[in-house]
Amino acid sequence: MTNNNPLFRIQFVSNGERYELYVREVSQGAMFGFVEIGDFVWDTHTNLVVDPSHEKLKSEFADVTRTYIPMHNVLRIDEVKKQGTAKISELSDKVTAFPSPIYTPKK
Repeated sequence: MTNNNPLFRIQFVSNGERYELYVREVSQGAMFGFVEIGDFVWDTHTNLVVDPSHEKLKSEFADVTRTYIPMHNVLRIDEVKKQGTAKISELSDKVTAFPSPIYTPKK
């Protein structure tokens, strides 16, 4: 894409839920092992129907300019042409956790 202002859809897992957000900035970040996202893009809701999960996301990230997501929580990052609706959804059985370490010390 040769767009000067790219739009990204990022999907990640947090607190047992699947988040889907639209942002303009995605980078590896300065902290090792984290994906840095910023410049959040929110739907303006021109319709009368309001999605409660979208409103929950807007309030959760209201004062956030950028956030850092652990790399192993990221499911997918796509550069998209059109903005969709940001949402939180329940995890399906198809999403598996990142493998645990092979060696776990005994207590």
